[in-house]
This record gives sequence, C-alpha cells and structure tokens, in this order.
Amino acid sequence: MSVPQDGEWSRVHPVSPLVRGWIALAAIAFVIGRNWFEEVAGFRGNSAGPGEPLDGTALLIGAGILAVVLVILAGMFFLSWWFTRYQVTDEHVRVHSGVVFRKQRQARLDRVQAIDIVQPLLARLFGLAELRFEVADAGESAVQLAYLKLDDAHRLRALLLDRASGAGTGTGMETGSGITGAKSGGTESDGMPGSGAAAGGNAHSGAGGAPGETPEQPVLELRPGRVIASTLLSGTTLFLLIGVIAVLIVTAATGEAISLAILLPILFGTVGGYWTEFSTSFNFRAAVSRDGIRLRYGLLDTRTQTVPPGRIQAVSVTQSPLWRLTGWYRVSVNVAGYGAGTNSDTQARTKLLPAGTLTEVFAVLALVLPQPGTDRPVDLFTAGITGRDSVDGFTTTPRRARWIAPLAWRRNGFALTDTALLIRSGALWRVLSVVPHERTQSMALQQGPLRRRFGTSDLILHSTPGPVRPHVRKIDDDDARRLFREQAARARDARRRDRTIRWNSPAGTGPTSPSTAAGTVGSPAGHDAPLSPDPVSKEYPHEQL
Repeated sequence: MSVPQDGEWSRVHPVSPLVRGWIALAAIAFVIGRNWFEEVAGFRGNSAGPGEPLDGTALLIGAGILAVVLVILAGMFFLSWWFTRYQVTDEHVRVHSGVVFRKQRQARLDRVQAIDIVQPLLARLFGLAELRFEVADAGESAVQLAYLKLDDAHRLRALLLDRASGAGTGTGMETGSGITGAKSGGTESDGMPGSGAAAGGNAHSGAGGAPGETPEQPVLELRPGRVIASTLLSGTTLFLLIGVIAVLIVTAATGEAISLAILLPILFGTVGGYWTEFSTSFNFRAAVSRDGIRLRYGLLDTRTQTVPPGRIQAVSVTQSPLWRLTGWYRVSVNVAGYGAGTNSDTQARTKLLPAGTLTEVFAVLALVLPQPGTDRPVDLFTAGITGRDSVDGFTTTPRRARWIAPLAWRRNGFALTDTALLIRSGALWRVLSVVPHERTQSMALQQGPLRRRFGTSDLILHSTPGPVRPHVRKIDDDDARRLFREQAARARDARRRDRTIRWNSPAGTGPTSPSTAAGTVGSPAGHDAPLSPDPVSKEYPHEQL
C-alpha cells in the first residue's frame, strides 16, 4: 500500500483488527484453553470427587464450539477492517470506523499540533504503526489511524506535515540563530559539538530519516546508562527516602511495625514509577528537520513524535535535588492537544529532554526558541536555570518578603527579552519556565492577605494544559502590575506578527538547524524590553488576550 491520492478513501492494513483486539482474543483463548485442559485431564472436580476424562464425542463438540468462536471472531475482525476507512485531502484527515455504531473523526491540518507514530509491541512484530493526530482542545487524539505499514506511516506523516506547513514541496531546512553553549562553574561551552550534542557520549552527524521523510539533523541521544542513573536519582527516589524515614520514625515511636497491607501498595507504586520513567526514556533520540522537532523513544512500545515549530506553547527546565549531584536537567513543553495528566503516555509526550547536561539543554532550547530576543542569551538563560538574585536582567522577590519565601525569595523572579518571558522559581526544585510572547493566552494577578501585607503579588500566565505552569511568584506590587499591562501589549503585538501556523510558507519561520545554531550564540534581536514606569490601576484584573 502506498500513500493515498487526494480525496481517495483507503483502508488500513488487514491485520489491524487483530493488533487492536489481541487482548480480548488472548482472554478468550485463555478461558477456553483452561476449561479444555481441565476437562481432558479429568481435573474438574465436584462434591463426589474428581470428574472423569471426556470421551471422543465431547472433544469433537468442544472443537466445534472453538471453530465457531474463531469463525465469529474472524468475521468481526473482517467487518471491523472493511468499515474502517480514511481519507486525506489538502485540508483534512478523516477516519470512518464502526460496524453498528458508526464513528467519524476529522482533523484539520492547520490545527494539527503534532503527529505521532506509535508502535505497540504486537504492532512492531507485524511491522505496523499507528498515526495519532494531536489537535488543540481535543482532550485526546482527535484522529487515530491504526494500523499502517511502518514505511507507509512515515510517508503519510511527511506528506501531511508538508501540507500543514504550507510548503507543499521542497526539502530544505530553514535556518536561524539560537541559543547554544552553556555556562557552568564559571566556564562557557562553545555550544553543541559537531551537528548535535550527544547525551552520554553518542555523537551523530549528517542527515537521516525514515523513508519519505525530509532529511534530519540528529541533535542528541541518551545512553542506557544515563537513563538508568537518572531514573534512580529521580523524584521517585526522593519521595521513597522520605517515606522510609517516616516509616522508621513511626515504628520507633509506636514500637510496632507497619503493616504489609500499607507497604505493598507503596512498593508496587514505586516500582511502577521507576519502570514508567525508564521505559519512556529508553533509546531517546532528538533530531530537527524542516517538519519540526523529531523525538524517538520507547523500550517495548516505541513512539516517534514530530512537533512542528510554533506549536510549542511553553517550555520549562527543571532540576530535582538529587540531580544536582550529576548536573542533569529535564526539558518539558506544553503542546496543545497533548493535554495535562499524570498517566505515563502524557508525561512521556511532553519531554523534550528526559535528562541532560546544561550544554544539551541549550541545544534543545535553540530548537524551541531560535530567536531568544537578546544579545546575551547564554548568560540570561544560565541565570534563569541556576542563578539567583537580581542579576542578568531578573527582577526577584523584594527582600522585605523573605519571611513568606525564606528559601526561594532570591530565586523567584522574571526576565524579559524581545521574544519571550522567562520565569524563575524553586530553591530545592529549580524551575525555569519560558513563554514566547505570542503564546501568552491570558493572565491573572493574584494577591492574598499575606502577600498584601508584604506588598507582593503573583502573576499567572494561562497556557495550554501540560507540565509547564508559568507563575511569577511574590514580586513587588508595582512590578507585577507593570508586567501585567506590558505583557498583554507584547502578546498582542507578537501575535499580529506570528506566521508559524504555516511555518514553511514564504512568510513562515522554520526550526533552527543545529548545524547553524552550533556556530552562533543568537542573533542580537535587541536588549531586554524595559518595564514601563507608567502607573497602573490598583485593581487586580483578569485579562483574556
């Protein structure tokens, strides 16, 4: 099967119903097989004792029943396959499915936030893949096209991303300047080595990609050792240590051991957390192409994501306390359509870098924010990730409010560039959130009685659901009101200039090529935009931008 023509209705791979329904099939086979074994072996007991083995007639009847069940299942699978069709046009992807209850799903290409290729374990055995189209406000994948041959899935995704970008043809990568290099311990790196930063020592060069896809430049890859170590030093371990200490204290105080009924669920949850973190970070690779940022990861179930430029609403860089020992950070994003949640699938899809060094963080940020909007991006972003106090353009919590933020008052703060708002928080759990001005959706000022007593306020930026929650904490009242007013104006102006919906059209902007980004520190797009001294009303409004 090849990529369908415009407007042509096509069917998925014939094995698709089996891959989708294998769990039900396995359950039926287990029940029938167990009963069959008990009958044949004479192990079915009753009150009088063990039953007698079945004779030949009973075996024939059982085989006939099994054959009827298999025929019914085969018929159901055939009908499911026959009534599942999809259509690709210049503007939409449509999927029709269902035999008795018909279901029709549609995704507009100009609203598609990302297109993922997912391969569950059984689909990998058959060489099949599922296409998932993430659309803003869909709550879940708006369209799931399961299953196609892997090569056909790659070709179809490349075609759809090309149309969504507004390019239609061409293979060249747009280039730009971005943030590269890192500053740590008083030294500054020269940026990504070669064409990409290889996490854990695996460097790559050149272009590659799946059949039918545009060429890509590898950026980084995580070695298994890095994945294992970062999992063992994750927040799960920290909470486990706290739990163990709490159990020891309770045991010492009461003289009684904690019941296994309490400990076992905690143990199972901890093991599950470790497994989820390891399996969704295993074999993680990142690359950049004209279509966007490509991510590949997974141990048993594999996923290939392509996030188009401009679809990322916010990005955060976090560092847990135990990761300070190794100097690792995590980069997460909000993408409309991926949604918020605690399930492993949602958490995996929102990670741009599961665990990386500061140099690797800058390599990823260069892809997300190719125009940092300042002529000192390395200093500014390093201050946001690891720094504190009012240096490098950051405005922090006033000293008088240190009593309500004794640990974090020197880190809480914000900084502005021509293209983004940087928000810094967290003393133990470091967080830097970055929101491009054009992605600011709405804002709200908050001030409770305690903050009012110390003359501080919080500014909350509302983003799409996801792990990034931009929140400027405990800044001076005047600074908060001024930031609220001016950020609203910046957002309106930035959205008028934004052309990333059709990022490969003549007016659009493509992602930064890592080979280009590695040689620059960012184009001087201007210094940090100063806050206007104009007074603002004492009211604390909520504005929808």
